[in-house]
Amino acid sequence: MSDEWKSDTPKATDDKSWKLLEKTLLASVQEQRRSRRWGIFFKLLTFLYLFIALAFLGPWGGVSKSASRSGSHTALIEVKGMIADDEPASADNVVGALRTAFEDQGTKGIVLRINSPGGSPVQSGYIYDEIKRLRGEHPDTKVYAVISDLGASGAYYIASAADQIYADKASLVGSIGVTAASFGFVGAMEKLGVDRRVYTSGEHKAFLDPFQPPKEEEARFWQGVLDTTHKQFIDSVKKGRGDRLKDKDHPELFSGLIWSGEQALQLGLIDGMGNTSYVAREVIKEKEVVDYTIQETPFDRFAKKLGASVAERLALWMGWQGPVLR
Repeated sequence: MSDEWKSDTPKATDDKSWKLLEKTLLASVQEQRRSRRWGIFFKLLTFLYLFIALAFLGPWGGVSKSASRSGSHTALIEVKGMIADDEPASADNVVGALRTAFEDQGTKGIVLRINSPGGSPVQSGYIYDEIKRLRGEHPDTKVYAVISDLGASGAYYIASAADQIYADKASLVGSIGVTAASFGFVGAMEKLGVDRRVYTSGEHKAFLDPFQPPKEEEARFWQGVLDTTHKQFIDSVKKGRGDRLKDKDHPELFSGLIWSGEQALQLGLIDGMGNTSYVAREVIKEKEVVDYTIQETPFDRFAKKLGASVAERLALWMGWQGPVLR
């Protein structure tokens, strides 16, 4: 009787109530976790579905669909934005479009529509050399560069390979020079009491380290690299423009300065005023324009939104930048 009486005490009843409440709360938490997991799963599934749909509905990479048209036409290739290996105006993209345009039997002439501040001297040089090579293989198909807002530095490097260059009177043309920039953090580190410790197996392996004081001999060496790149740029422009360039009377042409289209015409940097339609209609004599520009795929655009490579980001964070025609 005493045991039965104890089981019915208020304390035993409270213990049972707490256990029941605990089980209920645990079940609720587990249910919430399951719901959250399923929510994340369905969100990821929806994102994947939208991404795949965008990939199939959006334009695929390659030459513009308009390039599939047949018949006599003017071929158009855009050189827009920074000239670099991971940009739309990369050598791979521009050269690929050039080859396709040259190989098309209906191409009467090619227009490079340029709106770029320049970029990599290597990429610009690749495009320049390929224009020259393709012109040698297809002597009857001329290339015309049309500068819209900006045709500076590496962009002008490319334009100088064309048979003729056109621009608007207010376009910005030139900037024949080379730049390389970085930051120096030595003063800031001294104020913060931070020591830089670098271990190398080469005397100049930490060359131009922004966290160490600059060395005069390395600065001279680096200036020599830039001067060599600048000379290559100048030689290519002179070869492309020939006697049209008024460089003997205007040595400042190669100083990195930039001119309006009206001034550029007087200096021999361009051959005339006009836009793409004008060149197609009046110069090439074929007003039908077909776009051969290689388009980015949705996957390319998605990858770019995720960011550049770790090495590239580290270089930017450290303030380091290699030679740039800009």
